Amino acid sequence: MQQPEEVLSFWLKEVGPKGWYQPPEGLDETIAGRFGPLWNRLMSGGCAPWLTHPPGVLAYTLVTDQFSRNMYRGTPLAFAADAAARAAVKVAIAKKWDLKVDPPERQFFYMPLVHHECLADQERAVRLFSMRMPDAGGNLLHARVHREIIRRFGRFPFRNEALGRHPTAGETEFMENGGYVSVLRELEPEDSES
Repeated sequence: MQQPEEVLSFWLKEVGPKGWYQPPEGLDETIAGRFGPLWNRLMSGGCAPWLTHPPGVLAYTLVTDQFSRNMYRGTPLAFAADAAARAAVKVAIAKKWDLKVDPPERQFFYMPLVHHECLADQERAVRLFSMRMPDAGGNLLHARVHREIIRRFGRFPFRNEALGRHPTAGETEFMENGGYVSVLRELEPEDSES
């Protein structure tokens, strides 16, 4: 039975920051092979003790928020554990457990909020990055980009296909004109001034 330490060692040491942002070829398959059964166990409530301490919540969040997106890329299952991840981090943040984890690992306490199609959680993620990881400029910029997309559309248009949603005309135009990258370019000057 896998423990939080195995998840943390894999993601934080084996994969590391470079792999978080530029995943090496085969990472999705590696995660599915090593952690697919654990994801199923978490989804059925089998890892509740992990939620009783900061490293456990971090590991739980990595599996439910990050690993889901890798293992099930392009399918609805990529987002199936999002509510569980959000619930876990909201409790942890309220207890200030996120502050017991050093950057850059701390960002993973905030990513479930960045990934939520809810403006209130987007606003909270931007505040948390601003206040609790002020030197993480790239993370703050990407949180602002996510927030701006939710402000405009109320959802992430780049998820439409995976979730079987019909795009609006505005979303289609957005995707055809650069999508996420277009907003990133718009907000880069704002980020460099802050």
